[in-house]
Amino acid sequence: MVSSETQLQMLDRHIRTGARHIYRQREIIDRLTELGAPAEQALELLDLFEVTQALHIAHRERLLT
Repeated sequence: MVSSETQLQMLDRHIRTGARHIYRQREIIDRLTELGAPAEQALELLDLFEVTQALHIAHRERLLT
């Protein structure tokens, strides 16, 4: 966390970063699929990104209530 950053700002930053990771991972999976390459590990990583993103969003919602 950047020292001048609030917890809410940090969560917002993590959510933005997570969204970029999810978007990019989906692109990678699409490309692997197009190439006929195995995508199992890429799909597992996407699942991890999505679970982490959901946790960040839930944490942010708790802070706002």
